[in-house]
Amino acid sequence: MTEGIIAFVIWILVSLVFVGIGIYDLQAKEVAGFWSNGKKPIVKDENLKAYNRSVGILWIGFAVFFMLLGLPLLAGDNSPLVVITLLGSLAEIVILMAVYVLVIEKKYCEK
Repeated sequence: MTEGIIAFVIWILVSLVFVGIGIYDLQAKEVAGFWSNGKKPIVKDENLKAYNRSVGILWIGFAVFFMLLGLPLLAGDNSPLVVITLLGSLAEIVILMAVYVLVIEKKYCEK
């Protein structure tokens, strides 16, 4: 049981990193990056605050659901509920990218 608690605590700490990224993006004065390659989108000045707010909220929402997906880790070492954590995390990452590309990037970024 203690291994499950340790795993859950680590899961929550990783989630808090995503919350930190979201808060940083909410307060950013320049364009918030989303992709890891460092290429930042071109956003008009009048859309900058709304774009950063949208990206920040996206990361914070991701973190909250990521925390919830860690709850099955508390069930124990060999619990089949861990499949929910694994598959849910995979689906959540795909949804995160889709929301960014199909909603945020389409609404705020220049082509």
